[in-house]
Amino acid sequence: MSTGMVILVAVLSLIAGVAIGFFIARKYMMSYLQKNPPINENMLRVMMMQMGQKPSQKKINQMMQAMNKQMK
Repeated sequence: MSTGMVILVAVLSLIAGVAIGFFIARKYMMSYLQKNPPINENMLRVMMMQMGQKPSQKKINQMMQAMNKQMK
């Protein structure tokens, strides 16, 4: 094999490895975030209380639905 062919195969392998690694990492992070959402109802309640609002369960549910809808 010539030197040019070896370099071409190395570059193509590198590009394929980066692309495959990206998609595997993306799939892993998406499944991780679905199993472990970054904000839950208790965190939302505490955050609203810190902002000076008295959170009702209806408002908490509305905000959680909006966040879940935005995640999908």
